[in-house]
Amino acid sequence: MGDINLAIDGEIATLTLNNPGKLNAIDLSMWQSLSRQMNELGSSSDIRSIVIRGAGTAAFAAGGDLEEFVSARATLEQALRYHGEVAAALTAIADCPHPTIALIQGACIGGGLEIAGACDLRIAGESARFGAPINKLGFSMYPGEMEGLLRLAGPAVLKEILLEGRILNAREAYEKGLLTRVVADEQVTDEAYATARRIGHGAPLVAGWHKQWIRRLLDGRPLSDEEKAASFAFLDTEDYREGLAAFLEKRKPVFKAR
Repeated sequence: MGDINLAIDGEIATLTLNNPGKLNAIDLSMWQSLSRQMNELGSSSDIRSIVIRGAGTAAFAAGGDLEEFVSARATLEQALRYHGEVAAALTAIADCPHPTIALIQGACIGGGLEIAGACDLRIAGESARFGAPINKLGFSMYPGEMEGLLRLAGPAVLKEILLEGRILNAREAYEKGLLTRVVADEQVTDEAYATARRIGHGAPLVAGWHKQWIRRLLDGRPLSDEEKAASFAFLDTEDYREGLAAFLEKRKPVFKAR
């Protein structure tokens, strides 16, 4: 069995997908742990951003643990439960109020691609590889897992990935909108954590609101008058007053998430 390792350095949390010998393939217990830990981190006001990465440099995650499918996903009831847990983990990442960053090295395949797609930002090394060649395994992607990738890259790219089963290199993935940034392999860790620090310099409540409103606007419905008013909730925060004061006093702001 693999696990999800948590490390916290100041305001930055790191979750490491760790399944030694299986290129960090994700088993059911890892999906459940990922969901639980994301929800716990999301409720912490001490955290400003979350980095998700794979153990080592060979893979972010090379998909689900296929050996487990024979016993844990053999019937319809098992499959619904199993993929319900996967979808719950992806939702926990997408709905987390703190910004999330996928630090991608090596293979980012199947479930690994789904996790990366649920993150807010994706920073990859040049040798990283992306895809979901499950058409060659005879099963389809669960719709609850497909949704995040569809929102991220659109139907044309998702069809290319799923229908051809082709593995994309990092530059191709970037050009198709799957990645935020591609850097040299030796720079990917530094760039991901530099990104986390840049996020941390901003007001944390504002980061959460920006995530909330981007998601809300994507559903295409016009904003109600109540929602328009709610978008100015920052007016009542200490961080808003601090940000303005710091600008006028030409100093760095000290935000407290309140």
